[in-house]
Amino acid sequence: MQKSLDQTFNISLTDHVRQTKTLLRRFAPVLVIGSVLALWQVVTMLAIYPAFIIPPPLVVAERFVEVLLDGRLWLHTQVTLSAVVAGLLIGTTIGAVLGYLIAKNPFLEHSLAPLIVGLQSTPIVAYAPLLVIWFGSGPTSKIVTSALIVFFPTLLSTVVGLRSVPQPLRDLMRSQRATGWQTFTLLEVPAAMPVLISGLKISATLAVIGAVVGEFISANAGLGFLITIARNQYDTPLVLVSVITLAVIARVLYGLVSLLERHVLAWQLRSQRS
Repeated sequence: MQKSLDQTFNISLTDHVRQTKTLLRRFAPVLVIGSVLALWQVVTMLAIYPAFIIPPPLVVAERFVEVLLDGRLWLHTQVTLSAVVAGLLIGTTIGAVLGYLIAKNPFLEHSLAPLIVGLQSTPIVAYAPLLVIWFGSGPTSKIVTSALIVFFPTLLSTVVGLRSVPQPLRDLMRSQRATGWQTFTLLEVPAAMPVLISGLKISATLAVIGAVVGEFISANAGLGFLITIARNQYDTPLVLVSVITLAVIARVLYGLVSLLERHVLAWQLRSQRS
């Protein structure tokens, strides 16, 4: 009887610990954000810096409501978001296709490696002015900038993912006389998908950086343009509003990729739990 009670107590204690961990994991981001806001408020109350340099959170919130109601925030967010999404789609598509070709052709890798590495090692702000000269100050240059910055992570994750497919599985597909398309869809894509999704997560956040860099160089709309105007006017609350909006966009894109990961890799998560 005592043993049964002990087992019941241990099970209930384990369930309680598991529920506590789940709650902490769920509310951890809220706690972190709340701590940052509290620290921010304390710094402004201590008046370590002037209010025009570090404005109080309430002032930033009021500025956010102001630009949201007058339509400016949505207008500039829409411009930036359009460039981010277009650049992400174009960059990841080209990176995945070229990554597949490089993974299948070592000669192509040796031929293109110096160009790709040189392009990636150069900061985006270095050749962004050239893109503005070549493609103009419209949305095209921002899309190209965003596509370039997400191209390399996608290419690299594609190459690594495809080359991580175990050779015995390839031999098995070959022994079953599978076609190239069957090998690609039934083996290579599922096996490489975890690495590809990880690269897509990185690309989703980098796409925002690429679009904003292009808007810093030359633009007449967008959150990067809004930051430039606010900086020139020493409107620090508006700068913070724009930066926070960019962070929200990056987090939403990251969350969408995470949802895609849960859907695509559901079989892997089930196998891990079992």
